[in-house]
This record gives sequence, C-alpha cells and structure tokens, in this order.
Amino acid sequence: MKNKQIATFGGGCFWCIEAVVQQLKGVEKVVSGYAGGKETTPNYRSVCSGQTGHAEVVQVTFDGAVISYEDLLLIFMTSHDPTTLNRQGADKGTQYRSIILYHNEEQKAIAEKTIDALKELFPNPIVTELVALEKFYPAELYHQNYYNNNSHAGYCQIVINPKIKKLKQYYAEWLKK
Repeated sequence: MKNKQIATFGGGCFWCIEAVVQQLKGVEKVVSGYAGGKETTPNYRSVCSGQTGHAEVVQVTFDGAVISYEDLLLIFMTSHDPTTLNRQGADKGTQYRSIILYHNEEQKAIAEKTIDALKELFPNPIVTELVALEKFYPAELYHQNYYNNNSHAGYCQIVINPKIKKLKQYYAEWLKK
C-alpha cells in the first residue's frame, strides 16, 4: 500500500458502515469496534447498555493514493443520516451516534470542511460529533465482516442491502471490481 492511512468513524450499527466501506477501492481492511467513550474494557453488551460512552465504529485502513480521506468521509456521511441524534433507523442510543474520530489535525480539518460542505445537502442540521480518537477497541470476532458472512440474515436484507444499493447508485466509480 503506497499511502497507508487510517480513518475511524461510526454512523449507527457498525455492520452497516463496515458493509459499505468494504466495497470501496483502496480500502484494505475494516475492523468493527468501539470508541469515543471512557470504559477501558468495552464489549458489545456493555456498549449496548449505553453506559460506556462508546459508539459502534469502524476503523478503516486505506490507500490514500486510491481514495482520499475526504472522499471516504463524503461516502460515509451520505451512507447514513448524520442529522439524527443518537439513532439510525430503528437503532436507538448513544452507541449509534454519528461520529468522526480524527487521528490528527489534518483529518480534523478535512472533516470540518466536509461537514460544512454537506450542510446544504441535508434539510436538518448535521449532528455528527467530531472528536480526537483516544483509543479504538476491536469488537468481538462475530461482529467482524458481518454482512459478508450473514448477508442472508433479516437485518442485512432489510437495513444493509438498501445502503449497498444506494452506494452502487451514487458511487459506482468508487466500487471495487
């Protein structure tokens, strides 16, 4: 990988964001996990309680020479609803909030610019949190590569498939062959 970079963000269930981002050119690895809270040993049960402060997120390793951080954020921000506070569809709670966890000041500046540029696209204010990444905690193994391993499951059919369809409709040029 020529220009290896890492991005971390969340917008609802990590299975959804993981499934979308895995489709993109330049994306080498996507790990579902937890970040943005204070609990030092988060797991799915504790994060779902809403008591840890963590959000469900994905950490994406990508080649910045193939897809820029800005393009990755644009696709992320338009693949979920960044205007709903602490929820995405039926998934409700602080763990499902829209959040960008930047790794450095350059990512922060790009994220601020991207959010500002998208304000006119949405009828309601964007509520996506923008915070420095302190620590990323990988989720349990059964959450990894969830859509690819469980595409027949009801949640995947009802919630994730429409996101994949939208991705193919609007961002076909970014899809892996």
